[in-house]
Amino acid sequence: MSYSRPIDFKNGRVDLSHGSGGRAMAQLIRELFVRHFDNDYLRAQNDGACFPLPAGAGRMVMATDSHVVSPLFFPGGDIGCLSVHGTVNDVAMTGGQPLYLAAGFILEEGFPLADLQRIVISMAAAAKEAGVPIVTGDTKVVEQGKGDGVFITTTGVGVVAPGIELAPQRIRPGDKLLVSGYLGDHGVAIMSLRENLSFETAIESDTAALHGLVAAMLDAVPGIRSLRDPTRGGLAAVLNEFAEAAGCGMLIHEKAIPVRGAVAAACELLGLDPLYVANEGKLVAVCPAEDAERLLAVMRAHPQGRDAAIIGEAIVDANGFVQMETVFGGRRMVDWLSGEQLPRIC
Repeated sequence: MSYSRPIDFKNGRVDLSHGSGGRAMAQLIRELFVRHFDNDYLRAQNDGACFPLPAGAGRMVMATDSHVVSPLFFPGGDIGCLSVHGTVNDVAMTGGQPLYLAAGFILEEGFPLADLQRIVISMAAAAKEAGVPIVTGDTKVVEQGKGDGVFITTTGVGVVAPGIELAPQRIRPGDKLLVSGYLGDHGVAIMSLRENLSFETAIESDTAALHGLVAAMLDAVPGIRSLRDPTRGGLAAVLNEFAEAAGCGMLIHEKAIPVRGAVAAACELLGLDPLYVANEGKLVAVCPAEDAERLLAVMRAHPQGRDAAIIGEAIVDANGFVQMETVFGGRRMVDWLSGEQLPRIC
């Protein structure tokens, strides 16, 4: 196979030479990754990227995330945009402004180049929309049968402005709990596709970059205690993490938790609990009670938070339990997830 002519992205497939370090790999990097991720740092084609930081930026933050979602393409997104949004959001949940991304690809021999190109174009569009360029990366190819098409690891670097301190240990009894919108969309979109389910209302992933929303929130309420994106394990996992770190309990109100009717119906059909289903474009915030209404208004004024809601509060509880007040007036425990409810979800 000759690599002197342009790569056939329509009919070609990944082969071992694309990860060999030779001409084929250089051509793949040049014609795919550099072409679509194009920026000055990447165009230099060094083994890393040397970049400036904003003056007086404060502390640096770095986050990394690996993406193994199955299927690779799903309603509302794909592994490409998901890999950008996931890491941008991890940086944002620290209160940081994401600045740069690195991307590592593990490709399986035989993977269609058309699908790889589609993924890279999606990543490029997501990075451009977020304003966070992909400035360096790496590509490896494994033998057929030893991978699953493509795995992507992204690492993000950002800065946290002086005076911003977000940590679950800062949560106090009486603080309010807020979510930025409907829960469970991402996990149910993927599971519905796996199970070939259809609903009257289309269920799409909520994958999105949230750093713009976070910046608006922190500008209005610098005293936010903590932020977290409820990905694997969903809202339940985040609240249990908060309770454990803060040494207090969490009480949420079922009637206040935003869940789409179609998502609730799908969860009932599949035997899932929306509280444990992954989200990729939502966040959970904790703030002092006196700031809650102001924070809610700011969230609802932003496109990524228009369906935000106050769903509960931190309470005094030496056991650190998470409880939910049901629509019937009783309470039930919301414990850690036991096992894996939805594998390969992000």
